[in-house]
Amino acid sequence: MKHILISGGSVAGLTLAFWLREHGFAVTVVERAPSPRDGGYKIDIRGAALDVVARMGLLEEVRRHSTDMRVARFVDARGRQTGTMSADLFGGREGDDVEIMRGDLTRLLHAAIGDTVEYVFDDSVTALRETADGVRVTFANSSPRTFDLVVGADGLHSNVRALAFGEESRYVHDLGHHISIFTVPNHLHLDRTEMMHPAPGRSTGMYSTGRGDDAKAMFLFSSPPLEYDRRDTGRQKKLLAEIFAGQGWEVPRLLDAMWDAPDFYFDSISQVRMDRWSSGRVALVGDAAYAASPASGQGTSLALVGAYVLAGCLAETAADHAAGDHAGGFAAYEREMRHFVEENQKLAANNLKGMVLKSKAQIRFQMLMLRLMPHLPGKDRMIERVTEPIRRAATAITIRDYRTPAA
Repeated sequence: MKHILISGGSVAGLTLAFWLREHGFAVTVVERAPSPRDGGYKIDIRGAALDVVARMGLLEEVRRHSTDMRVARFVDARGRQTGTMSADLFGGREGDDVEIMRGDLTRLLHAAIGDTVEYVFDDSVTALRETADGVRVTFANSSPRTFDLVVGADGLHSNVRALAFGEESRYVHDLGHHISIFTVPNHLHLDRTEMMHPAPGRSTGMYSTGRGDDAKAMFLFSSPPLEYDRRDTGRQKKLLAEIFAGQGWEVPRLLDAMWDAPDFYFDSISQVRMDRWSSGRVALVGDAAYAASPASGQGTSLALVGAYVLAGCLAETAADHAAGDHAGGFAAYEREMRHFVEENQKLAANNLKGMVLKSKAQIRFQMLMLRLMPHLPGKDRMIERVTEPIRRAATAITIRDYRTPAA
């Protein structure tokens, strides 16, 4: 039985662990956090990813944890409503698409896996040395161990990618924007409502799913690359406060709450683009391999589908004793996923144009169209123009069954 190490315990890593165990592999998951991650913002699951969730037996539970968001409201600097739209249209959702909090999804994945895999928390990979029959892995806190294969599922700033493929700057492409999200008190008493305040080059949002007494604040802004230490959240908070200083609406109050936020997140909106996702006995999945950025709305779906396909391709090559090698499995995974990844990455650039507007004139035009849309004869076609590219990308792969290695 092959023993596979997965670095990263979020959606991609946990989904991969689930399917590798289903196919009969031994799995260890190493996670930098001291315990399972349960925070995060709301995420979408669409198209082929819904099929993966259904095959895991989790679709009913995922739907039960839907955010059930109802409406998105746009306001000016004085808090006056300037436009409104349904939450589903705002998020580009239609049909069976589901929106869920990331923490809820990871909890469901942990429950589905149970105690069938080994977890190593509060640790990380520091070195990889490939041998004739495995990968010798050195950890920050644990003793070195040898695994048959190693998979990096450790996000945009993947540690495994840096160790196996080289410097991050070769693969991470900045899309000219930054994003920050964190928990704040729900002082507006929002209930399944999203509030957005657009300003030239900046956009501020606040939403609550109606569960609990808190909400999420979101800041988006256009920017050249910024210099800061990714581990220095104090410096990141100061940057955000400086960039949004003087903004109207609830921005000052949200920034005040930022200093005590327990889950502050700040990063560039970037994509990972690589010619290959494997090197020897090491492979990448999810954001580590092909981050589409939050602007695509498809990062979670790529993680779910990519993990399913990688596990399945490894299972098929293991089942075929004549060609049962990891290299064949990795190559098949790349062939099956490449088009799907490219189609979903294409969404980001166009989406960003509507998320962060450049001028007051663009903002006025967008708000005018929102007010006019319900009264226009071609409104259904206009809505379809918003959702159709997302639907096409989300279904740009056929989910198939995979053979499992013989016992």
